[in-house]
Amino acid sequence: MTEKLRLDIPLLLPDVPDVADACVARLLSDIRGREGVDDVHVVAMSDEAAAQLCIHFDPDLLSMARIRELAAAAGADISQRYGHAVWRIDSRYERQARTIGARLRAAPGVLEAEVGAGGTVRVEYDRTIIGEPALREELDRALGVRARPAAPPAESVERRDHGHGSGQPKHGAEPAHAHGGGAELIFALVCGALLIVGFAIEKLLALPSWVPLAFYLGAYVFGGVFTLREAIENLRLKRFEIDTLMLVAAAGAAALGAWAEGALLLFLFSLGHALEHYAMGRARHAIEALAEIAPRTALVRKGGELVETPVEELAVGDVVVVKPDARLPADGFVLKGVSSINQAPVTGESIPADKRPVDDEAEARRTPDAVDAAHRVFAGSINGSGAIEIEVTRRSTDSALAKVVRMVSEAETQKSPTQRFTEKFERIFVPSVLALATLLLFAGVVVDEPFRDSFYRAMAVLVAASPCALAIATPSAVLSGVARAARGGVLVKGGGPLENLGSLSAIAFDKTGTLTEGRPRITDVVPAPGVTETALLSIAVAVESLSDHPLARAIARDGRERLGETALPLASDLDSLTGRGVSAQVDGQTILIGKAELFGSEGVAPLSRPMQEAIAALRDNGRTTMVVRQGDRDLGAIGLMDTPREAARIALAQLRKLGIRRMIMISGDHQKVADAVAREVGLDEAWGDLMPEDKVEAIHRLRAEAKVAMVGDGVNDAPAMANATVGIAMGAAGSDVALETADVALMADDLAHLPFAVGLSRRTRAIILQNVFVSLGVVAFLVPATIFGLGIGPAVAMHEGSTLLVVFNALRLLAYRDRTGEQS
Repeated sequence: MTEKLRLDIPLLLPDVPDVADACVARLLSDIRGREGVDDVHVVAMSDEAAAQLCIHFDPDLLSMARIRELAAAAGADISQRYGHAVWRIDSRYERQARTIGARLRAAPGVLEAEVGAGGTVRVEYDRTIIGEPALREELDRALGVRARPAAPPAESVERRDHGHGSGQPKHGAEPAHAHGGGAELIFALVCGALLIVGFAIEKLLALPSWVPLAFYLGAYVFGGVFTLREAIENLRLKRFEIDTLMLVAAAGAAALGAWAEGALLLFLFSLGHALEHYAMGRARHAIEALAEIAPRTALVRKGGELVETPVEELAVGDVVVVKPDARLPADGFVLKGVSSINQAPVTGESIPADKRPVDDEAEARRTPDAVDAAHRVFAGSINGSGAIEIEVTRRSTDSALAKVVRMVSEAETQKSPTQRFTEKFERIFVPSVLALATLLLFAGVVVDEPFRDSFYRAMAVLVAASPCALAIATPSAVLSGVARAARGGVLVKGGGPLENLGSLSAIAFDKTGTLTEGRPRITDVVPAPGVTETALLSIAVAVESLSDHPLARAIARDGRERLGETALPLASDLDSLTGRGVSAQVDGQTILIGKAELFGSEGVAPLSRPMQEAIAALRDNGRTTMVVRQGDRDLGAIGLMDTPREAARIALAQLRKLGIRRMIMISGDHQKVADAVAREVGLDEAWGDLMPEDKVEAIHRLRAEAKVAMVGDGVNDAPAMANATVGIAMGAAGSDVALETADVALMADDLAHLPFAVGLSRRTRAIILQNVFVSLGVVAFLVPATIFGLGIGPAVAMHEGSTLLVVFNALRLLAYRDRTGEQS
């Protein structure tokens, strides 16, 4: 049974007066609905201690890394007491990765430690007990592996000859593990050549027996050197792995005089693992290649000159000149020039996006995250034929691409449900096999055979039953699937979301910004009797200019156009009434702007009859409505309409082809508006009039029936997404909160990428099941076969063949293409 952890985590809550703040409520809501969480609450701060997030959770299902992301998305910070480190090591095999992870978890002060098959190490530790230097020393001294930073692409200070800190490697050459894999392959081939020559001499030439024996001994040396090193390392860590079994079997064969068979065993084993290392290296390279997308330098305008500057030295506010056909060095917005930019390396969009300068530079600097996609650019994307100037809005280490690389690397360490199952299976299976082999050693007591035959059979069974293929079956598929998804503009945070996304039967969609463009526009302005349109819009624009809600931005934008040069009153003290509207102060009077349901409840006076009639008429026409009240007087109603996405109907049809049986739109808008949008995009179900807590309850109802995903913007939908089987955020390249909140992030603001993500996940899940079936099937065949006389040589050939088969089967995911209409 997995041990549950209980952590009291000090929280840093900027500008939060107490634990009743909405920031804390959101953090609790986001974590409480996650799989693996038993309980979560906040202990209020006292004179002696800061506020504490107390969480009881299963670290196999929810990692500290995800808790950290969710805290950041809610506006909080995990205290610096708990450290978080991500490194790259030269791990050659999945079994070595597990050995390293087990050793790190045994270190005092380590809360979590996972090592992915691709060589990514993620460690969560308590700084009051152990520090990062001590952890690195543990890796180097005890395990003999060197950790290097899993750096995002912009941290190119580590890719140059200058600026290296102590212990930080240069990235100008291939990582050391590449050379290790090449050396092992060469040694394996030399082993095979010596084996063939020795066997030929023994069978074909009448030479002294010591001549072929010398070649067999050479084969033993070249075939066993890497295996011996691994075996010694594992025995030092008190772990009994396949390397040790192979050495024992080879030594046993030599003791019995079967030198050729022992050399064949070592040749097949070393060749198989060298090829496995090569194949896994291909999947690793697919992820590492993301880090090389961004350029190393940028042309910065300083005064009247252009200065070539390393990208890590770029600061927010710098103006960068990007030449035609060059890669963009930083995230930012366009100041000058018009061009079409290929954003496929970041968002996966197949068609270049047209970019033009922002209309209001000051406003863009004030709220860079709210800049429209037509003006926003990302590091790593490729400029078209026009030269442009951009203003940097994020440092290189905080760019969308840098965060994707960092999160993809960490995703490699997140175990999938199948991987957790296979590891539990191995913990029972391996001791059982050892017990069986021990019994077979004494088979001579029952049957009439010499001990050498019993020993040989026991060794053959141990080799045949070693679950190498099973150990790599799931990690290899997850690594390949995550890498392919990232290349297509989809960030999947680990094997769990990848598998769950592939087994979905239902998806819930938010309306605004997901099924619709998220750019509503004013269609109707209905002043109350005795109120002019100018008076109504002046108040509405003044208040809504303080909010960043999509409807508020639409009213502020379109209202200004309608008002022209009309002066606006001064609004202040904006307060969000979650899911219902806002309140503010204008000229000493309280202004309420919100849905009709805001009025007539919780002590707010009901709407006047003219306003009720106006709202009903607007809703009958599919309009989203907002009522404006000044003091106790209704000023009027504003009708808005959001355009359904053109790609929505096509994407939903593709999802049905992939086997998604039920798709529901959930919206805070009126039911009639929700029904109208649902009809336009081709949905049969629409649930309207839902407050944020109602959306969470809706997800609970759906999840009780089947696995369900929630698709939204990752910001307003975060609680509902947290309670779904899989939370999917759209347009994540432009939203830090969406990147941190979602289990799956569609980097582009394009629903067409969702069928690709679901299709890839379904293919990944199918390949994982194929791999597990092959792995267990080969073991199920070999164990009885070796008991009844199959030799070690054929057993090793089938054993290593099955390992290579599952790895190369997983690599097929790197070439996945969405036949339903992938944009890639």
